[in-house]
Amino acid sequence: MELSTYFQPVNVNDIAFGEGEFYANIASATQIYAEEGSFPSLEDVTLALLGVCDDSGSVGNKGCKDGPDEIRRYLYQLAMPVDNMKMVDLGNIMPGATAEDTRFAVTEVLYKLFEKNITVIILGGGQDLSFSNYKAYEVLGRVVNVASIDSMFDLGTDTKPLNSRNWLSHVVAQQPNYLFNFSNIGYQTYFNGSGLVKLMDELNFDAYRLGAIQGDMVRAETLVRSADMVSVDINSVRLSDAPGQEQGSPHGFYGEELCRLSRFAGMSDKLSSIGFYEYNPLYDRRGQTAHLLAHAIWYFIEGFYNRASDFPHRDKQNYKHYMVGLNEGDFEISFYKSKKSDRWWMEVPCSGERKEQYQRHLLIPCTYADYEQAQKNEVPELWEKYYQRLN
Repeated sequence: MELSTYFQPVNVNDIAFGEGEFYANIASATQIYAEEGSFPSLEDVTLALLGVCDDSGSVGNKGCKDGPDEIRRYLYQLAMPVDNMKMVDLGNIMPGATAEDTRFAVTEVLYKLFEKNITVIILGGGQDLSFSNYKAYEVLGRVVNVASIDSMFDLGTDTKPLNSRNWLSHVVAQQPNYLFNFSNIGYQTYFNGSGLVKLMDELNFDAYRLGAIQGDMVRAETLVRSADMVSVDINSVRLSDAPGQEQGSPHGFYGEELCRLSRFAGMSDKLSSIGFYEYNPLYDRRGQTAHLLAHAIWYFIEGFYNRASDFPHRDKQNYKHYMVGLNEGDFEISFYKSKKSDRWWMEVPCSGERKEQYQRHLLIPCTYADYEQAQKNEVPELWEKYYQRLN
């Protein structure tokens, strides 16, 4: 089926974006699907944006289906983050006859875009669409890391129909399973409970509390850099900064922290999709939340066009290599520091078929502090988790 059949054109008249008086805006650098029969060509495209106007799986947040065009209204008025920017906007995937129909369409579209090595920005809609995003990698047969910027784990139970509160449990329950690792960035314990926090640890997943991440954004960068896909729930941002959410909290990330996380995601050579979910225009004030999300996407685009292309899985020649012996030489950990960006990775040993299967995940993004910890004869926690998963 042709990709265009899944999409409805963007009504640019409703969005009414204008050219900046002193600068070229993002709209001028984007080929927008605005009329039937003028679907953008994907030739030489590396970055695409699309909306999914479906809130059928969003728990208690009806109205978030109208989020994509509201975000576009502010995004397209912003100045181009880089002069060589080129993006396509494929339009909106509208709700199907059932929620399953919509999710199938999202998976099929993303799968075809990933096949063409196109990085995708998804505007939701409910966060249950993250499951459709994951399924696209499953169709590709690609083992992936998933990161979620969210105040909740969204584990729920897979015995209930898929929704925005249990999408992760459906990912974990998939067989065969293509999830290598999951990272939650910014959870708040009072929204999850100690039992779920313990379960995340038992699953060997990475979960970092809001306060810990706000005090260590360098660690947040490594978690995002490790991911193939990132799912952003607007509920992770405090209500004062993002009022356009039905179930907001006085606590959460500041708006500028969301923008920083988005830039980290854009800069990651490994990442191929990011989704922004649960924004509800019904609760917004003067477009404040839509404007914030537009800024976050701006930062993602800027990061994308400033990628250093220094993922060491491809080429280890442009790195400084450090070997650190632990337990009086019982084993060693290899660290790699990029000569381009000064970013760090550490390698987890693996052999046989598993090495071939998980090749892209054996080099773990880390920090200089992890290297210093190993020098003190202490095994970095992140390295140990990956080692236990692989051996």
